[in-house]
Amino acid sequence: MNVSASSIANTLGIGSGVDMAGLANQLAEAQFAGRNERLASQSETLERRISLAGSIRSSLSTFVSALGDRLRGGDLAPLPTISNSAVATVSSPIGTVGKGTYSLEVTQLASNQILTGPNYANSTDTVGAGTLTFRFGQTSTTIFTEDPATAPLSIGIEPGATLNDVASTINVRNGGLTAYVAQTDLGAQLVIKGNDGAKNGFIIEATEDGANPGLSNIAWQPGGNAARLLKTSVDAEFLLDGIARRSPSNTIENIAPGLSLSLMATNAGAPATIGFRNSTSALSSAMQDITGALNEIVTDLRTATDPMTGDLARDSGARALKRSFSALGTMVILPNAPEGSPRTLAELGLAIQRDGSFTFDSVRMAEVMTRDPAGVAAMFTTRIDGIYSTIERISRSSSAGGDPASLAGSIARYQSQSQQIQMDLEKLAERQETLRANMIARFAKADSNVAASKSTLTFLQSQIDAWNAQKA
Repeated sequence: MNVSASSIANTLGIGSGVDMAGLANQLAEAQFAGRNERLASQSETLERRISLAGSIRSSLSTFVSALGDRLRGGDLAPLPTISNSAVATVSSPIGTVGKGTYSLEVTQLASNQILTGPNYANSTDTVGAGTLTFRFGQTSTTIFTEDPATAPLSIGIEPGATLNDVASTINVRNGGLTAYVAQTDLGAQLVIKGNDGAKNGFIIEATEDGANPGLSNIAWQPGGNAARLLKTSVDAEFLLDGIARRSPSNTIENIAPGLSLSLMATNAGAPATIGFRNSTSALSSAMQDITGALNEIVTDLRTATDPMTGDLARDSGARALKRSFSALGTMVILPNAPEGSPRTLAELGLAIQRDGSFTFDSVRMAEVMTRDPAGVAAMFTTRIDGIYSTIERISRSSSAGGDPASLAGSIARYQSQSQQIQMDLEKLAERQETLRANMIARFAKADSNVAASKSTLTFLQSQIDAWNAQKA
């Protein structure tokens, strides 16, 4: 009859008295123990390498992200200040550095045109149908000069449209106009507002639907009802360092190096002074923080690449990162800096020691700041050159998965090797199980033979004992 493998395993040892199942397991394990231990050891080493390389790369990426956030926050550049904050707010565009002083005298703020419509009894009154065409340019109660650079805006008004519908249609078009209906003592009036700036004034032309007249009541142009033109649009006018300037907006970007303005009030005859605060302490603190962050990464990198104990001792990506850090101090990071301005981190006081760690000389930093504060501040930006961009390029290089000489390339290689080892371990486990099963089958047959032999010997012994008894 057929006997299952588990039944065989359970009955092994009955004939011989030996634990044949245990013996099969031990022999199969012994056969593959060396290879299993060797692969397991290789797998553990690869996992340590993946973890170390990933941790160093992550630390560098986190540092770069934090540095970028701090620089974009604007607390390191010489920020502009103004003696009369009611006149204007001042700021420095990202990536720019200002210096010196300026005088600001605002004689006129930019403003928009406000035009009203005729009086209606209610906002739900119908206005007729047809097309309203808005033309843009310089407008007054007597003269309109169209701006050829701005295309007219035509809006279709459907039959049955109310005053509210006209306002909504104007707003939906987003054509540089906003509208609403004002309920006054005289009734409901359409109010239309344009953008700031002299050339953003407008007139209204109407083409009526003959079957639904009335839309021409909303039309307006110079020579019409002057009371409907509540305000004309004008440019901002101001003097910066005594030079007359104009702007269609009260927000003026990059009016001077490192300076943007947002005009808020006039101060004719009483100029305000704009200057830039000294940021020595903030920059020195930033350099201290940069040095500390670099040293944390370098310490991990030095331990990982120790020739005797480091798991990344011969790793090409780790060695490439070490080379990048060792050249960081003397690397020109601001190649377009003016003659005499700092171009390297070493000029700001960063030095590299024999063991690869960094130190920061705050005295040297202070000396450079005193001599060229704008030149130092220029290095602390998120532009294409500077401290941030230089370290960010190092981080990006270490994370380039397609480069086998980068940390990311090393991680990809180790992960591939680890996957192959796991596949080899699975194959060994299958072969070990096959060998164990074969041994159990062979040992079961041998044990059966032993059991049969023992039965024969027992029978013979009983016969001999019987013969001996008869003779006695």
